[in-house]
Order: sequence, then structure tokens, then C-alpha cells
Amino acid sequence: MDSSRYLTKSLFKIACECETKLYYVKKKEYANTKLDDAFLEALAEGGYQVGALAKCYYPEGIDLSDFTGYDKPLTKTIELLKNDSVVIFEGAFKYENLFIRADIVVKNGLCIDLIEVKSKSYDRDEDGNFLDKDGKYILRKWSPYLYDVAFQKYVISKAYPEFTIRSFLMLANKKSTANVNGLNQRFIINKKQDRINIKTVGDVSKTSLGTKILTKVGVDEIVDLIYANNDSRDKREKEFDQWIDYLSTTYKEDKRIDSRISSICGNCEFHCTSEEEALNHKDGFKECLQRAYGLKTQELDQPLIFKIWNFRGKDTLLNKNTIFIKDVDKNDIIRSENSKHRGLDTQNRQWLQIRKIQENDLTPYFDKDGFKEEMDSWKYPLHCIDFETSAVAIPFNSGMKPYETIAFQFSHHVINKDGSIEHMGEYINTERGKFPNFDFIRALKSDLSSDNGTIFRYASHENTILNHIYRQLKKSDEPDKNELCDWIKTISQSSDKNNDKWVGDRNMVDMLELVKKYYYHPATDGSNSIKAVFPAILSTCEFLKKKYNNPIDSIPIGFSTKNYPSDWRWVRTNDAGEIIDPYKLLPSIFEGIDNDSLDMFITDEFIADGGTAMMAYARMQFSEVSDLECKHIIKGLLKYCELDTLAMVMILEHWLTNIYY
Repeated sequence: MDSSRYLTKSLFKIACECETKLYYVKKKEYANTKLDDAFLEALAEGGYQVGALAKCYYPEGIDLSDFTGYDKPLTKTIELLKNDSVVIFEGAFKYENLFIRADIVVKNGLCIDLIEVKSKSYDRDEDGNFLDKDGKYILRKWSPYLYDVAFQKYVISKAYPEFTIRSFLMLANKKSTANVNGLNQRFIINKKQDRINIKTVGDVSKTSLGTKILTKVGVDEIVDLIYANNDSRDKREKEFDQWIDYLSTTYKEDKRIDSRISSICGNCEFHCTSEEEALNHKDGFKECLQRAYGLKTQELDQPLIFKIWNFRGKDTLLNKNTIFIKDVDKNDIIRSENSKHRGLDTQNRQWLQIRKIQENDLTPYFDKDGFKEEMDSWKYPLHCIDFETSAVAIPFNSGMKPYETIAFQFSHHVINKDGSIEHMGEYINTERGKFPNFDFIRALKSDLSSDNGTIFRYASHENTILNHIYRQLKKSDEPDKNELCDWIKTISQSSDKNNDKWVGDRNMVDMLELVKKYYYHPATDGSNSIKAVFPAILSTCEFLKKKYNNPIDSIPIGFSTKNYPSDWRWVRTNDAGEIIDPYKLLPSIFEGIDNDSLDMFITDEFIADGGTAMMAYARMQFSEVSDLECKHIIKGLLKYCELDTLAMVMILEHWLTNIYY
């Protein structure tokens, strides 16, 4: 049998998302928008570091990770399991054409503990036994991890039926607090050619690691639910063992499984996202639609319902064979006309998007009256701020919990009453292992305290971070903590996690909410992300095109920058005369990989706007990086973040121009 056709746990995970993907995944002729880079994935998820820390809890463990392929690790695992007691890292197990590498296996006599290590955070009070509030079905967010363990346990049980197999997840315990400094920096990500390794630095004995921040949670009862097909309201058509046999046989024979088309298909990675890509690759997403609905290739160039913003009725439309936006009826969207919402509500905004597509109307929508009502309360100068943050599983400092937020960078632009633009300030922490949050907030306070002008953010991220730092300060011994906490309350509003309740006098204005209520541009394709709104506006706003076609030192009225040369121009065109997205003018922070691809590692639309910065910071903090490369990353981060707040400035300029001219 061709060993390349083993159904591995990574392939099983893909099949759990969509069985059809098993047909596309190993074929280079199909487009795949998921960046296949294990090193960057390690930076994004922190899985390698957590895995290395977990191994430190079992110092007697024998590591087989250097044994690559199939036969060598299998032979070594079989040999080690002959011992009465043994701990194996990356042990290999095979049954028929199923193959897995298990993170940690602990054998004692005739009992094997299977321990799957995940970088995901776990809170016993919130996550409990991974079931819903009725204690019946697996919570959706935990399903991929539990199915992963269920598959591994199945393979080991079949390979070694004489053993009792117990299954566990080892997770980052959000209740645990590190009591040693520099824990994160003891596990450095190292990349040599195509191999990802973790280099340990200093003492990593169990004693020196301090309080355990990873917790082992038994999941046998949940796995039994999966095996019994009782884990979800949506029952599988086959029993677990029949399903595994079906997947493995189909994959081995390289046959296609036609899955039911659903709303999640809109996020399929096997989809060509550009004309250039379509010339060189097959489009798996379109192939599925063609097979399901009997369509011709050219028909699928029409706008599809998957693009309707925030619409939860896509599956209902698909079940009626409605896949094109041109066929959507107003009654499919508008359920009630009795809205007291100022500006557009969700349903009317969705219908606005659909109507503009149906009428081939490419002009932006702008509710001047509603926007002006908001604008009348603003005070000059107008401040635009953007934060870059990180949250890692292994804490940087003593007193921190897994996944505590690190605020490592901000940018701050100002629009003055006379129309001049200043890049007023910025902050970035570049020191490895330093906890920056309190210096970050001091720098921000200094930047924003010189006047009482209105402050703008884009989405809720900045408010969430300020609330988080507020809670950190409350628990700290910082001498100025009360002063800093009082100031945070002036520019933010309290979140649900805070016992204190407040709405500041200078509470930041959320530009995302302004977009949702008063503005829609057809070129955004339904997205409200600043990475979609900004280039759409720049492509059609004559004021911005004329102003920013000038080099920085020739921009009328006044303009300052901290990170761009004086001859830099923000408006440039390609060979077709189209304006180039300014973000695409920036150099890649990671050599050879564009910043858009980096952002795709982060799934949440608005967090993804800072995905590149988050991974670049991780690159500096816990991977081997030269001084020269570090300088390159810092330079890129400063440019990237400055553009984030300049983008906010230009969006505001566009709106203000529409009000006054």
C-alpha cells in the first residue's frame, strides 16, 4: 500500500471540517489559501512551545520526534512498548491505513494514557466537561480537539487491543498563575530547513518551572459520546468505526466525497481568490457548487450568497437552491420593518448590499444626516489610535496567567481643525521577555492628555485591551496605578468582566459602528474590516486621490510621518490604472511571505487586521532571530501600525469631505 495515502490525524481533522477536502488537500493543482508554513503556524498558535513545556513534566520521556516518515518511528514505538513502564513523545501507531503520532503516551503495565497537548486555554469553571449548559452535547469550540483525541484513541485501541486506553487533553490552564519569570523565553522556536524544533534555554526541570500552567483533563466520557454518535444534534450517517473506514478507504483510493453545500463553504480554502490564481489552479470551491447544482463554470462568476454580510439565513437559501445574490428576495432578508435603530440596522444593511449588486450600483452609500448628528458631538483635534497586541500560552512574567494580553505597540494620528495631519506618537516594546503593558499605558496617557479632543478606535479591540490593563493594574504594586486606572476610565467604557462600571467622558468613538450605521461601499464585498473599507474608499474618493498622490513633503496644509521617507506617495496605480491598496505597498515583515497571507492565520475578521503584527512580535520574542532581522521586523511593524491609524484618518477625511463639500 502507498504509505502516502495513510489517513493521519491531520487529514482526519480536515475531513471533520468537510469530507470533500480530503480529495483536494494533497493536490497541488488546486488553489489553497491556507499558508502551509509550520513555522508561522507555530508562532500564531504557540503549539510547539506548549508541547515542549508538556514534555518537561515527564523528564523520563523518550522523544521520537527526530524519527521521520512511517516505518522508523513505528518500529521504535513497538520496541519501547515492550517495556513494562515507559513514556514516549511522538510515538507512532498504525492500524490498516490509519496512522498517528501521539504527543505523549504513558504506559504502565497494560494501561496506556494518551495525552494530546493543545495550546488552547481551558477554564474549569467556564469549560467544565466540554459540554453545553444542558450537559448533553459537545460545545462547538471544543469539537475539533475532542474528535482529534477520539481518532487517536481509536487507532491505538485497534493497534493494541490488549491494552486499556485512557485519553486526556493537556491544556493551558487559565486559572493558573506563573510564579517564575522568563518562562516563555526558556522555549525558543528554531527553524532549520523544513524542521521546526524547540531549543530549551536554562533550567527546565519540573522544580524550576514553578507552578504548573498546563492541566491534564480526562476526556474518556466525551470520547464515548463521539463513538456512540451522541455528541451533537447533527447525527452522523455512519457509526464511528464505519465512518473512519469510509474516510480511510475513500482517501486511499483517491475518490471524491460530495459533501452537502452549506454556509461554511464560503470560507473554503480551495478557492481561487484572484484571476492570476485561477489561471494556474483549479478551484475546488467552484467544483463543489457545479456538482451540487449542475452549473457551468462561467455562471459561478456571479456574486454568491456566501458574501452577504453577517447573514445567518444562508443555509435556508441554499436549501431552496438559491446560491446567487441576484435571486435573493427582500422577504428573505427583511423580517421586520419596526426598527428604532439610528442609521442602518443589520437587516437593512444586508438588503442594501444585495440591492446594489442586483442593480449593478457601484456607488457608495452614505447617510450624511445620521453621520452629521454623530459628528456634531466631536471635539478637535481628532485622535486616531490603534493597538497591536499578543496573547501567548506560556506567560512572559511571574504573576501572569496563560493568554494574558500583551499590549506591545500603538500608533497615534491627529487631525487638526485646520485639516493638517500629524503622526503624533507611537510606542513599541522590543525588549525580549519584558512585560510592556504599564509602560504602554503611560505612553498612551502622555500622548492623549494634552487636549480634550475626540478619540477614535476601529472595532472593540482597543476598549477590550484598556479594560484588561485596568484589571492588571488593580492587582499590581505600581505606584501610579490609581492614576492610570482613573485615566483609563476617562477614555473607555467598562466591559462585562469588570466589576466597576463606567463610561468615560472621552469614551472612544468606534469607527466600525459608524461604518455599519452610515456607510457602505460595494467594493468591500460585504466586509467591514478596515483592510476592506480603506482601499475601497481610496479607490473612489477624488479628494483623497488628489491629496495623497503627492509625495509626503508636498501634501497640502501639513502632514507628518515618523516612519516613511519624504518622497513616499500613498496613491499609486498599477498597469491597469487601478489604485494599489496601500497595505500592499509595504514590504513583507517575513521574507518571501506577503502580509495578507500572514493575517489569514487569524480567523476573527477584526483581530486578523493585526495578525501580521502579532506574529512579527512573536518572532522577536520567542524564536531565534538575528539583530539584523530584528531591526527589519521593528521597522516593518512601525510602518504597518502607522498605516493603520493613517487609514483611519483617511476614512474620516473622506466622510468629512462628503459632509462639507
